[in-house]
Amino acid sequence: MKKWIKPFTAMLMAVSLVGGLGGALTADAAKSNEKGKIVINGSSALLPLTLQAASEFKKDNPKVKISASAAGSVTGPQSVRKGIADIGAVDWDASKDVPGFKKFDGQVAHPVAVTVFTAVVNTNVSVTNLTTKQLQDIFSGKVTNWKEVGGTDGKIVVVNRKFGSGTRVNFQQKALDGKDFMSKGDNYKEVGSSGDMKTTIETTPNAIGYIDLPYVTSKMKAVSINGAAPTEKNVLNKTYKVWGIGYYMTKGEPTGAVKAFIDYIQSSKFQNGSLKKLKFIPLAAVK
Repeated sequence: MKKWIKPFTAMLMAVSLVGGLGGALTADAAKSNEKGKIVINGSSALLPLTLQAASEFKKDNPKVKISASAAGSVTGPQSVRKGIADIGAVDWDASKDVPGFKKFDGQVAHPVAVTVFTAVVNTNVSVTNLTTKQLQDIFSGKVTNWKEVGGTDGKIVVVNRKFGSGTRVNFQQKALDGKDFMSKGDNYKEVGSSGDMKTTIETTPNAIGYIDLPYVTSKMKAVSINGAAPTEKNVLNKTYKVWGIGYYMTKGEPTGAVKAFIDYIQSSKFQNGSLKKLKFIPLAAVK
């Protein structure tokens, strides 16, 4: 009996080893051979999306390094033009002329997400809805106290994004119907990124600004515009107008790891998974 057990045990060990080795080979086979480094710069509104996609992409593409930063939308295609970034993240199609910005010749725009922008106020502000006219009056400096738009007595602090921000472009065009912002005053602040806007609104009583949904926290309030809350449902039923498509710009058509990364962020898996969890809307939903 003992003579039988030893070879049988050895056989089981061999089968187990082969099975385990086979599993390892299968796992390795799932890894991509893509390699290289991808540098991304531009929109801070798209940064949460970029960072999440990069984290997931690198699991299956361990030989690809991704570096992402966000100095504002216009810096995206500018960085691509200068050759210091492979991808420029921007909140408008920078391959075309748009109000305030010339197109970037030779660059290709790749849509990656639908971004919902919203007016936000400090939690001490009682106002929950503003009309387009009220927003125009507040951001132009014509209205300076919350009691003039249905709130309690308190001097409004207007927080704006610097020129070159894609969030600023979308908010001005779609929430203010193209009207100009005020640009100075003792109740005026200007910030450089979505993260700066979040912190300023959270910590400044009577403040109002604008931001994209992924940055909205419980320490601020998103304001309805013309009676419509900034939700995916209201974007899709066309009652909420303040949204735009975010793009990745590349110098010509992308290849290699850059193409693979853009393909991943445009994939159904990412669009209907992590992208939605971050409060962006899949591209296919608005087509």
